[in-house]
Amino acid sequence: MQTHSHLRQLAILSTLLCTPAISFAQNVQATANNIEYPKGLTNWRVIGTSIRSDNNTQRVILGNSIAIKAARANTGKQEWPKGTILAKLVWKNDTLATWKAATVPGDFVHAEIMLRDTKKYATTGGWGFARWTGLDLKPHSQDSNAGEACFTCHQAAKDTNYVFTVPAKLP
Repeated sequence: MQTHSHLRQLAILSTLLCTPAISFAQNVQATANNIEYPKGLTNWRVIGTSIRSDNNTQRVILGNSIAIKAARANTGKQEWPKGTILAKLVWKNDTLATWKAATVPGDFVHAEIMLRDTKKYATTGGWGFARWTGLDLKPHSQDSNAGEACFTCHQAAKDTNYVFTVPAKLP
């Protein structure tokens, strides 16, 4: 009996570990500047992370396959080719109940996307910008020029191709 129970527990655990996480990104509306939420984004690889102390949030920065290849190239000056998509998933910081020293993701805030196309987005440094808020991923703005506001902030990162993200060094 004990072995049967143990095998059942292993089967349940295996199913949980192998079942994809639930994604709320079904039928997400494109932003006013016609940028679509990337399909399969939650399966992309991590480029880096960041924490903003000014608004108590943390981010995981993901990239599509083009972005991952560029991030891993390690050429000294980060180049992002056409088709690169960088995504930031943002959560409010929270504290782990069982270990107060640990900061963990709390409420989901928004998803931000940067899409590289130097011709299409020439007026915004070669990047298209978009944001969706909440777990239901509602477009952040109904203004088709909302990307201009993102680009204004990204001026501070002009020397790094308007990208704040520093790819994490991997062993």
